[in-house]
Amino acid sequence: MTGSGTRPQARGLLPPDTTEDIRARKAGVAVLPIGSFEQHGAFLPLVTDTVIACTIAREIAAAYPVLLLPPLTISCSHEHAAWPGTVSISAATLHAVVRDIADSLRRSGVDALVLVNGHGGNYVLRNVVQESAATGTRMALFPGSADWNTARTEAGIQTPAPSDMHAGEVETSILLHAHPELVRPGYESSDFLADDRRHLLTLGMPAYTESGVIGRPSLASAGKGKELLTALVDSFAEYLSLLTEKEAR
Repeated sequence: MTGSGTRPQARGLLPPDTTEDIRARKAGVAVLPIGSFEQHGAFLPLVTDTVIACTIAREIAAAYPVLLLPPLTISCSHEHAAWPGTVSISAATLHAVVRDIADSLRRSGVDALVLVNGHGGNYVLRNVVQESAATGTRMALFPGSADWNTARTEAGIQTPAPSDMHAGEVETSILLHAHPELVRPGYESSDFLADDRRHLLTLGMPAYTESGVIGRPSLASAGKGKELLTALVDSFAEYLSLLTEKEAR
């Protein structure tokens, strides 16, 4: 990743549980952070989405009785392939890995899995969750668009959601709050908007931005990042309730 070389595990992003911790907690719901390894402009690291997914998942695990899993750090970032350092796997591979993890958890007694997704390009995760409903496996994808909209409002995010696409106000704010050491100078002057991205999947990000940024990171603040996380943790209660209700039946 870019930046000073600080590793996510050095900042407490990996779960510290032992087998005995998990046995004592009796958590029936696991939380799997899914990030990416892709460009985020000149001021955020390649591992940004993974750090954000891990940060959200860690806050959830601190507030609710869930099993926190280590992250999937490489996913579907093909639209960013033009930038050095970006690494991707296929949608089929990501689908298979998540399904294998869910199956393994079920064999060990954990029957529900929440995918905490930090990368918007992981479209296949919606299909994984959709298919799980037909097989009896309990899964959820978090945060949903409604959760993000609520969080944006409560945090006072100024950039409209369609404009805040990549390395913008939301992502920069979360890192400024949770991991300021990963944010390089320059975000204050890196705003770039490209709201008409109708051919993004065909043309990729280079057709819409030279810097890799689409959003207004200059409006980011640590305070907004804190409020975003607080709102997301609150939203998770509904997901946990749905999953545990089915578990009790």
